[in-house]
Amino acid sequence: MESILIANRGEIACRVIRSARALGYRTVAVFSEADRDAPHVALADRAVCVGPPPATASYLRGDALIAAAKQAGADAIHPGYGFLSENAEFARACDAAGLTFIGPPAQAIEWMGNKAAAKQRMIAAGVPCVPGYQPSRDDPESGSDARLIAAAGDIGYPLLVKASAGGGGRGMRLVERAEELPAALKSARAEAESAFASGELLLERAVVGARHVELQVFGDQHGNVLHLGERDCSVQRRHQKVVEEAPSPAVDPELRARMGAAAVLAAKTIGYVGAGTVEFLLGTGGAFYFLEMNTRLQVEHPVTELVTGFDLVAWQLRVAEGQPLPVRQDDLELCGHAIEVRLYAEDPYAGYMPQAGPVLAWLPPAGDGVRVDHGLLTGCLTGQEITAHYDPMIAKVIAHGRDRDEARRRLARALERAVLLGPRHNKALLRDILLHPVFAAGGATTGFLGEHFQAALESPPSPSAKLWAAAALLWTITREPSLADDGWRTSEGTGSFPVRLRCLGAAGQEELERELTVTCTGPGTRTIAGLPGEGDDETLRARVLDRDGPRARLEFTAAEDGAAPLQETATTLLHDDVLHLELDGQSFQFSEVLPGPRDQDEGGVGGGVLRAPATGRVVAVHVAVGDRVEAGQAIAVVESMKIQQTYTAGIAGTVVELGVAVDDQVAKGGLLARIEGDEPAA
Repeated sequence: MESILIANRGEIACRVIRSARALGYRTVAVFSEADRDAPHVALADRAVCVGPPPATASYLRGDALIAAAKQAGADAIHPGYGFLSENAEFARACDAAGLTFIGPPAQAIEWMGNKAAAKQRMIAAGVPCVPGYQPSRDDPESGSDARLIAAAGDIGYPLLVKASAGGGGRGMRLVERAEELPAALKSARAEAESAFASGELLLERAVVGARHVELQVFGDQHGNVLHLGERDCSVQRRHQKVVEEAPSPAVDPELRARMGAAAVLAAKTIGYVGAGTVEFLLGTGGAFYFLEMNTRLQVEHPVTELVTGFDLVAWQLRVAEGQPLPVRQDDLELCGHAIEVRLYAEDPYAGYMPQAGPVLAWLPPAGDGVRVDHGLLTGCLTGQEITAHYDPMIAKVIAHGRDRDEARRRLARALERAVLLGPRHNKALLRDILLHPVFAAGGATTGFLGEHFQAALESPPSPSAKLWAAAALLWTITREPSLADDGWRTSEGTGSFPVRLRCLGAAGQEELERELTVTCTGPGTRTIAGLPGEGDDETLRARVLDRDGPRARLEFTAAEDGAAPLQETATTLLHDDVLHLELDGQSFQFSEVLPGPRDQDEGGVGGGVLRAPATGRVVAVHVAVGDRVEAGQAIAVVESMKIQQTYTAGIAGTVVELGVAVDDQVAKGGLLARIEGDEPAA
């Protein structure tokens, strides 16, 4: 191999390009028209446009990717993860075109690609599996709702409905009671068909209190297969991983050896070559059960790299060239501990709703033992956007330490130092997870978020008095230069003036307003009155000590005499009359309420006008114009960034207008439906 085309985008494309270039390979990037200015394009030696967004018109077009490889002179293709990385037909097409597919044999991908068939194969090989029901491909009726409902009675509840061709939590539903199963089958099948072009489902008994533990395996073309230890991926939302770590705090050397042997057996059973991951549910008492095998590099592979010291992408390239694995199983040693979090453009307080829009500032954190894998331009106002066409993951932030606590602390501090302004994100939630006593003690299971964060996520936080004060201070000195300090330090201005600020809520969240009074009380100092507190009229003195790009060093002093000043660093940027502000781990957006009547809010959840809170594709419309609906009744289903959301009527009434039809693309804020409310009773 001399030249490698990376059939992917974003952080994984950047990751593969760096390792390939370090080994002396020429690299070729591909991009959709939406990604023309993305960092992975500039990082590669050559780049080829493969079509417009969405992915189905570009990154998922195997013919276009192979043509791009030929055009750019590449002789190998690395698929990254996602997209076509686990597509057996694409692997075969690469082989047929004379291109080396840097991944497992197509047959191995095919055998593991269908969850039901994979479980049957593993059961036959002696790999422990979760009790359940897998439809037979030889009997189409075996996958019908009637057969699944009958099988569920034998399995017992709770159980999981899973997409046979799926992954990443899509097409998966937890069913607690029998009466919930028909609806779960319908919604899971629809989501699976949309995501994987296959509505085939299987059933598994839900293992209560389990951990999600996976083994990194590697095989070469000489029949050698080994494992590189385990990763604990138990902290999940919607069955999608949020935090990953290596090694697992629940696995000792004896259990690691048993799970590793089962993972190697699974890989050898299918003649596996390259990087793969065998995923298990780990129950109490050391019992573990095969879930699935991912026949590709995983998103969370950096934690394995940090505790083993190996470059897994470099291993992939060497194995693809026919070289043997560089170590034996007995040579493997795990050094220290590593934890990774996935930083997403999503709103945890709105059901993890994916977010789209401009990235106003992105400065990844640095520090001892900290690694950040991302595919964004760094700096302020770079012009880069998070689009609804692709997965909303912004970056992977990883920390390595001598032990688990050191890694955990380093990662929490790294998140606090990271600058991300623009789209709503899950940074504060990630930090709170790392600081939670159950996680800190190594006790998180797959139910961790639901048990410990669900209530908090259903009640969005409100800005503290300090945040309101910082917003008022930064708003006035940014918007009114005459009130700002010369160089942020030397103003001698005096006087008071009112400012009314609105804290912008997420989709379905209430917007808060406050009338504040800002008084210039000395060199560089402002006193802000009207802040929330016990009397709802608290006062703070605040000033900007220094500013470096989006970072501002602020000092706060309580109004009472003798209070010691407190200095903190905020992240802030004013863009399009909206002040983006992060302080104390909380992120909010503020705008000024100008004098005059406020426009009536006709949209959002809870009113007569239902608007899409995010850009996406309409996959279902459940009503027609003229239909009578009740509050809470399903109106439409919109798929955004691979996640389907059902939007419901906020009031009872009659549908007088529909703004969308099935398969329409709806923009953020676009009209879904207009409902005329019932006349109040006389």
